Amino acid sequence: MAMSFESYMRDMIQPMRDDLTRLGIQELRTPEEVVEQFDAAKGTSLVVVNSVCGCAAGQCRPGVAKALEHDITPDHLFTVFAGQDKEATAKAREFFAPYPPSSPSIALMKDGELVHMIERHQIENRSAEQIAADLTQAFERFCR
Repeated sequence: MAMSFESYMRDMIQPMRDDLTRLGIQELRTPEEVVEQFDAAKGTSLVVVNSVCGCAAGQCRPGVAKALEHDITPDHLFTVFAGQDKEATAKAREFFAPYPPSSPSIALMKDGELVHMIERHQIENRSAEQIAADLTQAFERFCR
C-alpha cells in the first residue's frame, strides 16, 4: 500500500515535534487549544513557534532545550507548528502583536501579555547558545 503525501509529511515532521515535546513542552494543535491554554496560563508561558527550516533545527529547538536547563524557567511551556497546524499558529500569533508572523520564533508571556519576543531574524544568525542566553536572561527577568 502506498503511503499518502500527508502520512509521509507527518512521519517526516514528527521528529521535529518530538524535539520539543520530549522537553515537556505541550503541543497546541488547534485554535481552541491555544485559547484554552493561554487563557488558563497564569504566570509565565514560553511559546515556541516551531518550523521545518534549518534554523529551527540548528538553533531554535536546541537553544530552547538549553535554556530550559536553567534554574528559573516559565510556569507553562507551549508550542505550535507553523506550516503544519496553521490555524493554531495563526491564533497564537494574535497574542504576539505587534510582531509580524515569524517562524521559528519564541515568545515569553506573563499573565497573557507578551513580555519578550525572539523573531526568526534573531534566530537564524545566532548560535543555540546565544539564543539560550537570551532566553535565560528573559526567564530571570520575568519568571521570578
